[in-house]
Amino acid sequence: AIAQPELHPTDVFPQFGGLEINTSSTALQALTDAVLYLVAYPYECSEQLASRILAVASLRDVLTAFKADGLPSPSEMESAVSRDIDRLQGMQNSDGGFPYWRRGFESSPFNSIHVTHALFRAQQKGFDVPADMQQNALIYLRDIENYYPTWYSQQTRWTISAYALYVRDLMGDTATRKAEKLLSDAGLENLSMEAIGWLWPVIDDSTQLDAIRLYVNNHVVETAGAANFTTSYDDQTYLLLSSDRRTDAILLDALIEDNPKSDLIPKLVNGLLAHRTKGRWGNTQENVFILLTLDRYFNTYESQTPDFVARIWLGNTYAGSNEFQGRTTDIYETLIPMNCVLSETSAGGGTQNLILSKNGPGRLYYRLGLQYAPTDLNLDPLDMGFVVQRRYEALDDPADVSQDSDGVWHIKAGARVKVHITMVTDNRRYHVALVDPLPAGLEIINPALAVSENIPQDPASPDYRYGWWWWG
Repeated sequence: AIAQPELHPTDVFPQFGGLEINTSSTALQALTDAVLYLVAYPYECSEQLASRILAVASLRDVLTAFKADGLPSPSEMESAVSRDIDRLQGMQNSDGGFPYWRRGFESSPFNSIHVTHALFRAQQKGFDVPADMQQNALIYLRDIENYYPTWYSQQTRWTISAYALYVRDLMGDTATRKAEKLLSDAGLENLSMEAIGWLWPVIDDSTQLDAIRLYVNNHVVETAGAANFTTSYDDQTYLLLSSDRRTDAILLDALIEDNPKSDLIPKLVNGLLAHRTKGRWGNTQENVFILLTLDRYFNTYESQTPDFVARIWLGNTYAGSNEFQGRTTDIYETLIPMNCVLSETSAGGGTQNLILSKNGPGRLYYRLGLQYAPTDLNLDPLDMGFVVQRRYEALDDPADVSQDSDGVWHIKAGARVKVHITMVTDNRRYHVALVDPLPAGLEIINPALAVSENIPQDPASPDYRYGWWWWG
């Protein structure tokens, strides 16, 4: 059991809101759409074939455990993996690398590493991978630096080399000294975040590992329920197929291996899951690396089949229970009304413990939220990751609109007003909607409608166009 101290806000309406407790037995929400996206992807270059192999092979355990609806049968997906391995074997060049589309074209360094990665993961999950195909690919990775085109930038070379060292380490062909030399030569500040994530599990030097941990912690952005890493891009990022979400997944995977008890791990998982659109992520690379990481997460933290009861108390008052039997993505919500919260905390001197207990095997996830309505609507500004500013401007006479020193706006009745809204955030955010309530007494003029009057243009605006009088 855990005890979470709860202090209710003062001066709130007891008739509205309350304490929300969400409980679930997994951090992995339905992953069906992400897998379907990769299985049904219509363009089959070497990168996409490898990504499909990686997704199906890595998620074999998770999809079986959750019995995901809508997916092809296990036999169909396994047959597809075997067909994709055969197709990749037919694309492999004599140097051991893989081109984008057809054998005989120049091997792509990044794609060659990615295919080798897929072949190893498939073999690890029990699929039949030709030994000579895998060995020739490994030989290509050992000499990856000899295959870079002359126009590749230094950072592109470092990142690709880091990915090659990571895959070699997975395959048991570890080159620790080469990884440590790459990190020493480049310097942490000159490497991309994903390159650091790939080098992290390969390096043994304790000084370098401590530097990586510090650097990564300094580049994470946390909110109450999620986290992600700050990244940057350059003109050759397209060669690496990089993205924010892929970087988060790579670093999450490295963090699970380095420190499985880190508080950042569930927040990073939440951040990745929050960025899905229609149940999946933006492209094949994002989907496959996130699914690979979630597979590691599943096998590390959720290997036990849930069979437990979660019970909730606020102070001495029993609030309810939820039962979890077997694998499920269900989320249960318990609401303690605000009048009950206020009465409990008043009886306990203003503060009470919210207690959650778990009886039985499995992993319990919970989310706490407090929803309330203050009695005083004149609230002080609050910056918690967003800065929103609103300014009113008179269109006809500047005297129509004024603002007091205490921030209160005054608008003359019948005046036309333009509203300027500015929003600033210091990091990427998910599922954000900016809503500006219409002040009482005002109504919206929509110039797109034929029955509405035109809004005067600002002569200083780059969109300004001369009116009919210019032609006169």
